[in-house]
Amino acid sequence: MSCTVAVGNSPVFSPSRVSIFCKTTVSSPESLAINHHGSSLASPCGSSGGRPSSPFRLRLQKSPSGLRVCNKEECGSSTSGFNSSSSSSAALLKRKRPARIDIPVASLSFAVPETSVMEEMEVDREGYSVYCKKGRREAMEDRYSAVVDLQGDPKQAFFGVFDGHGGAKAAEFAAENMEKNIMNEVTRRRGEEIVEAVKNGYLTTDSEFLKEDVRGGTCCVTALIRKGDLIVSNAGDCRAVMSRGGVAEALTSDHRPSREDEKERIETQGGYVDFCHGVWRLQGSLAVSRGIGDRHLKEWVVAEPETKILKIKPECEFLVLASDGLWDKVTNQEAVDIARPLCIDTVKPAPFSACKKLAELAVTRGSVDDISVMIIQLEKFV
Repeated sequence: MSCTVAVGNSPVFSPSRVSIFCKTTVSSPESLAINHHGSSLASPCGSSGGRPSSPFRLRLQKSPSGLRVCNKEECGSSTSGFNSSSSSSAALLKRKRPARIDIPVASLSFAVPETSVMEEMEVDREGYSVYCKKGRREAMEDRYSAVVDLQGDPKQAFFGVFDGHGGAKAAEFAAENMEKNIMNEVTRRRGEEIVEAVKNGYLTTDSEFLKEDVRGGTCCVTALIRKGDLIVSNAGDCRAVMSRGGVAEALTSDHRPSREDEKERIETQGGYVDFCHGVWRLQGSLAVSRGIGDRHLKEWVVAEPETKILKIKPECEFLVLASDGLWDKVTNQEAVDIARPLCIDTVKPAPFSACKKLAELAVTRGSVDDISVMIIQLEKFV
């Protein structure tokens, strides 16, 4: 069984075509540290003594408080100034400015450590392709997972796209653990009650993440291909859309506070939904109503997914899993119309190019969110 899980620090990609593009950025001033590589910030004053110049120079100067006792030649012959009444006065004290002393100061340099920020993720494998692009956030919070040859069967696979918020920790955790938790439930039920198995896999992933005591949450959309069935589930506003003979078919429904049944559920549980900054939000904060994590809103943000099962037939051409960074700017049918010529009825299918083309279209239409697009060629698994 080969497994691909996109994780921020160590993306594990089996190569067919896998690349990660990183752009170096400078971290915030709060993370100032002594540069352990020996580099330093340039100083406008140049350098001294071959050392790196410091943005700070310090000169210490001894205060003029030195006293000098005159000798006999200078002050007369009297040796008992306090007891003698002679004309010679007591030893004469004279104040003299000392020579200026320059104390050498070692150069101080504070280097801002550089961090690599993932700008894009590209994966092109047999049966599926993925393209992820960072939005305007400081770091990409989207992750994905892909496991083929599931349980040693080349016709079984698991795929997922995870759209993190409040950081990438929840998306990373779900990408690493969701497939394992779902398959444990499937095995325990001996392949029966698939909907319940997926549900418990989601709930287990959620409860395990909450034990980590880490902030943030993530929306999820997953696809399990097993014994000719396509089992699609979601919690949040990541979406699955299938091309059925060129017609877009949404297999999931976004979980947002504006959805009537979600709004009713939230209000029944004592929460509220209001229109804030142009978006309907739960408790005036979160724009989704289901997902993994979100400890501070857990009373209303449930991890229970909605699941749909269908048989993969010849007209089921390909499946698009994507985060809302795409779906907020590109309609379901547009996604199918753009991807289909690159995936179907062509001598050399190019699903990766289709993924990238869809993401770029969303950007040109003004998307500033992270965008993740995965295309799964369903014919490869039947």
